[in-house]
Amino acid sequence: MLPMSSQQSELMRLLLPVADGIKRTRETIAAQLSGTSPAVRDMVEHIGRFQGKQLRAALVLLCGDATSNSTDEHSSIAAVVEMIHLATLVHDDVLDGAEVRRRVACVNQRWDNQTAVLLGDFLYARAFALSTDLSSRMCSRVLAEATRRICVGEIQQAASRYDFEMTQERYEWIAGAKTATLYAAACELGARYPSGHDEQGARMRQFGWELGLAFQIIDDCLDLTATQQEVGKSVGTDVEDGKVTLPVLWAYARADESTRAAIRDIYTRTEAGDRVGDLRRRCRVLEGVEYARHRADELIHSALDRVRELPPSAARASLENIAGFVLERSW
Repeated sequence: MLPMSSQQSELMRLLLPVADGIKRTRETIAAQLSGTSPAVRDMVEHIGRFQGKQLRAALVLLCGDATSNSTDEHSSIAAVVEMIHLATLVHDDVLDGAEVRRRVACVNQRWDNQTAVLLGDFLYARAFALSTDLSSRMCSRVLAEATRRICVGEIQQAASRYDFEMTQERYEWIAGAKTATLYAAACELGARYPSGHDEQGARMRQFGWELGLAFQIIDDCLDLTATQQEVGKSVGTDVEDGKVTLPVLWAYARADESTRAAIRDIYTRTEAGDRVGDLRRRCRVLEGVEYARHRADELIHSALDRVRELPPSAARASLENIAGFVLERSW
């Protein structure tokens, strides 16, 4: 696996076919978030340092190019998608009690939870305001439904804390709703906006869903195996928050009763300690990580089958390579 700096360079190379569109996307986001009060401006400048992979925005542009469906408005759609993603990051950090993202303090740590929630709401508001300026209402409709599904996924995840009997199907539904939903919407909008192209829109939507679900599964693996320095954000937060992810579900299902009791105790004891380290010592969670990575690999192969139905192009090649990046990433 390449170190993070090498992976960052590799991702930048993969996104070269839409580099101009990403530049316009960033300019649009900056314009949408400028001219606010000094307090908001301070926070907006802070989250500007969260700028990471921008995969979701890039997927709008790449899917547009790969399906010969690009329009002058695709960079604005990508900006809407990226602002919604930023809003989810700010809110997620509150929910997870995270301290660091992209190697800087999370908004909830730099300010407080109340301020972070309000900033997330502000980002949602700016995103949907921009979507109403577009010539077609498709963007607003698709992303409003996507946002609803993300919220439902987060609520269901909260309701499923400490559920060690959860099925893999249920886990994937929750992980998909809260993460894959926005990937799917980005790919669908790239292929379908402003109207028509239903068949290729459905195909690319499924590509985005499988890519996004694989992304979340790998994220859950990294939360158990990586360090904060490696990924640039807080790790171990799933166990601290009572979230039972696929590697833990796999290990729990194959454990004897005494090991299951130990897993439950690691999750629920009052003193924190090194919960992830204790899981590694007390159960087969690292084997669970391997199983989860295999499942992510299955999803990526299915996603690749869908995108390979498109005509050869630089954009299609980037989509294929991004799928590989999702599996190999360490950040």
